[in-house]
Amino acid sequence: MSARKRALALATGVLALVATTSAATTNAYAASAPTSLPTSQFTLTSNYHQYDALNSALTTKLGTASVDTVMANANHDRTAISNPGVAGYVDGFGFDSGDNNDCTNYPQGITSSRDAIGTANSGNYDGHQLILVSWYTTAGCGGAQSRSRITLVDWDATYPNDYRKILLVEPTGTAAAPSFKDITVHAGGVSWYGDYLYVADTGHGMRVFNLKDILKTNTGGTADQIGRQSDGTTYYAHNYAYVLPQIGTITAATTSGTPLVWSSISLDRVSGSIVMVEYTCQSGCTAYPNRAPRAIRFPFASGANTFAATTTATQALQLPWYKLNGVASHNGRWWFNSSGNKQLYYWTPATGSHTYAWVSGGESLSYWEDTTNADLLWSLQETQGHRDVFAVQQATYGP
Repeated sequence: MSARKRALALATGVLALVATTSAATTNAYAASAPTSLPTSQFTLTSNYHQYDALNSALTTKLGTASVDTVMANANHDRTAISNPGVAGYVDGFGFDSGDNNDCTNYPQGITSSRDAIGTANSGNYDGHQLILVSWYTTAGCGGAQSRSRITLVDWDATYPNDYRKILLVEPTGTAAAPSFKDITVHAGGVSWYGDYLYVADTGHGMRVFNLKDILKTNTGGTADQIGRQSDGTTYYAHNYAYVLPQIGTITAATTSGTPLVWSSISLDRVSGSIVMVEYTCQSGCTAYPNRAPRAIRFPFASGANTFAATTTATQALQLPWYKLNGVASHNGRWWFNSSGNKQLYYWTPATGSHTYAWVSGGESLSYWEDTTNADLLWSLQETQGHRDVFAVQQATYGP
């Protein structure tokens, strides 16, 4: 057992009583609970081969890098944090000072190699136990969204406490002259399942990437250069050394009369599904819908980590809570994070709903299965200057 795993095990045991006691002081039954909606109203259409020809050409031009290679070249140091003010806190980390204080980049989604491959081999993907965080970038402080990226963070004492940024790109051009461009989605949620990375695309559904397809790009040039250059052999990506090209799209449709707002997603490995949630306001919002939000479960094809050509939802809920930036589900249990109310809601049909105190600026949630220690919930904060990524005991927030 690595030093970090021993520390986690010790922390889990020591914090168990403290977490239970602390949670009891903040736990209250919510006044209302989710209600069911017709699942037939919500469908997905998948295309995993949308960019096959372009990606094949890009791979020939640039070559790929494995996750292990990317992490061997990790060039940012993650930092230590203390408890951000939540019951059941186990461990966590921060980004370096540049990322922690950057007014043009904001962390949003979270997933991990435990999502990708489960508990086998301690959740190691390509030899690494990893936390993956999605970010969106703006054109200047407070500007419009201009691109998206992910951060791969080593989470095992076997390796240095490092992380590496990878730019998300959409293939463009032709097979003879392939290129790529920025992806301007909010990247509010991510789910890693097998080799596939699913990224929430607010008004459309999800974009799909493959972690086996990381491309090597040229560094240098100017910060605004992106894609194939005039010499036909140089490919810049805002000085990123690695890019992850989109391979396909998962498109959402509904007959409910109100399109889904894909604010956040997460993986439920037990049922083999992705769950999504909408960020909405009760009233007074101009940039977001003013209505009750929904949470929808979409199953993967049987025994696969891909969706069928057409998928119908297997669970659809209308929620009584608002300003939801995070969702998780596992074994029929649901968690919802409200950044606006600084609360974490827990619900099952059998036990009803509970409300817990949570962090400010809270974003996505990810469930961390563990065969030897307590299961965890991972989350993060987007607040500039206070971007903690942290794990709490799942049992502190619902049985």
